[in-house]
Amino acid sequence: MGTHRRRIAAALWTALLAVPALAPAQSYPSKPIRIIIPFPPGAATDITGRYVAQKLGETLGQLAIAENRPGANGTIGLEITAKSPPDGHTLVLGQTGNLAISPAITKVAYDPIRDFAPISMVIASPHVLVVHPSVPAKSVKEVVAFARSRPGQLNYASTGSGSAGHLGMELLKKATRMDVVHVPYKGGVAGLTDLVAGQVAMMFTSVMTTAAVIKANRVRVIAVGSLKRSPALPDTPTIAESGYPGFDVISWWGLLGQSAMSKEIVARLNKEVVTMMATQDAKDRIGALGADIVTNTPEQFAAYVKSEIGKWGQAIKDSGARVD
Repeated sequence: MGTHRRRIAAALWTALLAVPALAPAQSYPSKPIRIIIPFPPGAATDITGRYVAQKLGETLGQLAIAENRPGANGTIGLEITAKSPPDGHTLVLGQTGNLAISPAITKVAYDPIRDFAPISMVIASPHVLVVHPSVPAKSVKEVVAFARSRPGQLNYASTGSGSAGHLGMELLKKATRMDVVHVPYKGGVAGLTDLVAGQVAMMFTSVMTTAAVIKANRVRVIAVGSLKRSPALPDTPTIAESGYPGFDVISWWGLLGQSAMSKEIVARLNKEVVTMMATQDAKDRIGALGADIVTNTPEQFAAYVKSEIGKWGQAIKDSGARVD
């Protein structure tokens, strides 16, 4: 009996030791979840982030609040997230610029690999070259010719120094030998507003950002920056097929937490995100923004971020681009 009792006691002790490891996932979420959107309200990123917050709150049975923390091309929002407790209650919608580009081109207060736990990609959107209707050009060839005839006189807007739109345009400038002046803005809405008003001549940003003004014919679409044509703009040629083969610039967004967050919470959040983004409602909402839904595993997302850091780091080196 003594031996039997000792075995029972050992089994109970082992079970008790296992409880703390399971508790975080079992009790999560224990309070409202904050999803940081590192850009101003009104932009496509904001709309996407609010949709994710709404649906995540519904599936988890806890309030999820979308909080805009713009500035420094989205790096402020990532810095806030990195410094928050790793309990799954502060997440961030990271993207190409603040995860893969900014750390390679300027000093940031976080490490894009060491400080974050990737949960899943959410959406992706190719970039598109658009011009103000006053620009007498309807193709990449005509834009290049017009810009070359006025070196340094035309300007272009971006969502911020070090953004994918900024670096993508710098790559296009190098490929085409255009001399156009960069005007950085704090987010896509501000830059697009000035483009529509004629304060800047052109912009190279995601289809998501420009979808509404394209539909309203407030800007002229020239070409998309992805290797393949965009389903949102099937009749618009790519820059690659317009004389610059291999040109490929897209933006992507994904949900991340802190690197010390438990694997159980990461796994649960991944499952919820993948499930909710597979619904017809999500496809309709995101499709209307001109973006594609892209989800994956935490491991796949982490590997993709690493590959994008390498890609953009090389692009920055080759182009000589810098933060203004």
